[in-house]
Amino acid sequence: MISYNPLWHTLLNRGMNKGDLKDATGLSYGTMASMGKNEPVNLKQIDRICKALNCGISDVIEYIPD
Repeated sequence: MISYNPLWHTLLNRGMNKGDLKDATGLSYGTMASMGKNEPVNLKQIDRICKALNCGISDVIEYIPD
């Protein structure tokens, strides 16, 4: 399972919320909703997040074995 908990922690540490992330990356509401449900999203979206937040992939997602 993919978890976006590291992303939510990264946002909190930077004083940002999901709306700020959406504005900074241009992600769609659908993509944001998918991430909120820990559903997979395209790696292009992860790349956009990493670029906008100037962070690594481990600051955005983590893999949790089922």
